[in-house]
Amino acid sequence: MASEQAEHTVGSGQAAGHRVILGIDTSCDDTGVGIARGDQVLANVVVPQTALHDRFGGVMPELASREHLEVIDEALERALSQAGLQLSDVDAVAATHGPGLVGALLVGLSYGKALAWGLGVPFLPVHHLQGHLAAATGVEPPFLALIASGGHTALFAVRSWDDVEELGRSRDDAAGEAFDKVARLLGLPYPGGPALSKLAEQGHDQGVKLPWPMAGSKGIEFSFSGLKTAVALLLERQPDVAKADVAATFERVVVGSLLEVTRRALERTGLRRLVIAGGVAANQRLRREVAALGEELDVQVSFPSPALATDNGAMIALAGRLMLGGDEELAVGGEPIHDALGTDAVPYLPLAPT
Repeated sequence: MASEQAEHTVGSGQAAGHRVILGIDTSCDDTGVGIARGDQVLANVVVPQTALHDRFGGVMPELASREHLEVIDEALERALSQAGLQLSDVDAVAATHGPGLVGALLVGLSYGKALAWGLGVPFLPVHHLQGHLAAATGVEPPFLALIASGGHTALFAVRSWDDVEELGRSRDDAAGEAFDKVARLLGLPYPGGPALSKLAEQGHDQGVKLPWPMAGSKGIEFSFSGLKTAVALLLERQPDVAKADVAATFERVVVGSLLEVTRRALERTGLRRLVIAGGVAANQRLRREVAALGEELDVQVSFPSPALATDNGAMIALAGRLMLGGDEELAVGGEPIHDALGTDAVPYLPLAPT
């Protein structure tokens, strides 16, 4: 079955009767504020911190938290303008409460609570990974989900929005984290994933020899730390090696490993829909090869639009709509929540039991 990409038209197609939800994500280094009505994205503003963290080669948590504080008001104003709405038009406020960097989480979570309290509307504490799942709109459970980002690489069987089972995860580095670390070894700028993929386009993906992660394993789990170490040793032993070949080979192996384990999970679960989410879902090689896998196995494959693949507030708004119960009460899994304003930031928060 052909690959399908979930597209979003900002500011159009506003369906009557759907509530307007404001979503906030400050789980890491991007300040995201988005607005959705139903499954329609009306605004998606992301203020990146790339320049701030570039000289460190990675995110500095304290600096990230302070920067969120500096820009979140502006991000909200831009989102409202983009959507053509006033703050009084908002029917509910959703914000990420975990997982993520605790200081960064607290900024968006506290801001969202204050907005909801001031507006007198429900507050929706959203799991960051639930946001990634919701970003592929138009897809209804049951489906298999691969979430691959800088902080997470895991497979989930989503039988309903309230019945999610984690099938397996990375034993060590997340796929996006491995991309960033290898990019740094290659002397590429932060964030490393996009830069490595661009360099890979100039290289030969069989140009160097790298080990296959967890070769021979039949389990549903990933590992990328050993691959990263192999690249470091290769560069140390062969300083004149073609870096484009290293990038291309590394990308081939990571994408191949993701597909190998995903194929295994599809065969074991029998699920006929596959959602690829998280920042690594923007990788073009992954998109091509997953689409080919879907054709081969007759599985419907769905991606979020590129703008919703990385961390953003719109995906949190989309996830928030799934939490709303009746017109007057807030519900998760059918159970009303009366103390959502008391929700804490949780840096380590599993989406589902393994």
